[in-house]
Amino acid sequence: MKNLFRTMPVEEVLARGERGGLNRRLSGVDLIGFGIGIIIGTGVFTLTGIEAKNHAGPAVVVSFVIGGIVAALAAMCYAELASAVPTAGSAYTYAYATLGEVFAWMIGWDLLLEFVLGTAVVARGWSGYLANLLGLPGEWFGEHSTVNIGAMLIVAVLTAVAVAGIRESSRVTNALVVVKVTVCVLVIVAGLYYFKAANLHPFVPPAQPSESSASVTEQPLVQALLGMGQSVYGVGGILSAAAVVFFAYTGFEALANLGEETKRPKRDLPVGLLGSLILCTVLYIAVALVLIGMVDYRHIDEGAPLAAAFQSVGAPWIAALISLSAITGLTSVMMVELVTIGRIGFAMSRDGLLPAPLSKVHPRWGTPHRMTIAGAVIIMLFAGFVPLSALADMVSIGALSGFVIVALAVPVLRRRKPQLARPFRVPLSPWLPILTAVGCLYLMMNLNVMTWLRFGIWLAIGLAVYLLYGRRNARIANPPPAKTTGAPVGG
Repeated sequence: MKNLFRTMPVEEVLARGERGGLNRRLSGVDLIGFGIGIIIGTGVFTLTGIEAKNHAGPAVVVSFVIGGIVAALAAMCYAELASAVPTAGSAYTYAYATLGEVFAWMIGWDLLLEFVLGTAVVARGWSGYLANLLGLPGEWFGEHSTVNIGAMLIVAVLTAVAVAGIRESSRVTNALVVVKVTVCVLVIVAGLYYFKAANLHPFVPPAQPSESSASVTEQPLVQALLGMGQSVYGVGGILSAAAVVFFAYTGFEALANLGEETKRPKRDLPVGLLGSLILCTVLYIAVALVLIGMVDYRHIDEGAPLAAAFQSVGAPWIAALISLSAITGLTSVMMVELVTIGRIGFAMSRDGLLPAPLSKVHPRWGTPHRMTIAGAVIIMLFAGFVPLSALADMVSIGALSGFVIVALAVPVLRRRKPQLARPFRVPLSPWLPILTAVGCLYLMMNLNVMTWLRFGIWLAIGLAVYLLYGRRNARIANPPPAKTTGAPVGG
């Protein structure tokens, strides 16, 4: 039992980062590009309309504000730890240095779940958007295909870019970000022309019972535990919508995995984390406000709310641009997620919790190519053959569990290592990190019971893998002879 809670010295974490072999090529601007690339996906184009119509009405704008605040709190916790301990592995490594090995393993296991399933879900969505835009055959593209060739091909192409180098991945991501941010700005400017203030009334529709009833496993966990009846609109509707739209902000945590590939990580990681989140929050709120001003919330199209809104006012060319932006947005999300999977697995393998070959760095490209390719193969199998709509919430619960661990790690590391240099510090610690953990737990409680059951099964499998393999092979228990490994650090 004592071995389960052994921690890795922070000094060792930093030393491994310096000799890990990954190339330091990223700047703060590159990190902001990566952040926007993974945060802005289809959430801005779909969740806004769905939650306005079904839960919050025009007050969905407030839901986005609440979601942005909780995300900002989590980002501050990530920024402090990332600036103090700039290393691959992010939440996994922070947990290893503060809470213990078993917590580190479980959160690393959760992060792999989040990004593998997330990439597969996004790949299937990308395939469907491409089929709709170009009229491609449904038997090979889209959610109802027998084998989703489109999803598998895009994963293969982006994996080649991710393996070729972090700088190449950054260039592709930044180009895609320029396209989708431009379209978002166009949507906001053009939407203001069709804006009708009357559509904002009533801003907070009065609460009313839900028209549909769900089984116990489909209800949010908090409602099932308290025996609450389902309702929509009002304050409760705003909070329910906030729990859903929060997931449009997830993904920024991927930046914390790039600490060993950033030129000046102590300065640039906080800039990338907070800068990308602030920009995305402003865009989200502006797009939400434009949508509910263009269309009465009761008549919003749930399938493609923004595109349908512009079609309804006689601007189909903007609707086509929105579809193009959705494709570029999903592409950049997959690009960053593939890069992140490689870095998380690299860190866990380097520590002995996963097989050692996965931590090998390519001698020419300076990337963890084996882990990236291994993750991509699994993603392609899911994306090609498995409809993942029922598992989509698993992505969110994996992300939120990571946020909880990171928030708790901030005060623990301050207590254990008060002398550690922290270029960025979370204000009002430990109270603000504790508030962050509570807020993330609340949002987790708003996920349905079935998601929690699946999450429990995944954790049980992960614990078994750790006890049978990771605990025995951990480098902290079996340190290798001191030597420099991998390719030299450099650009």
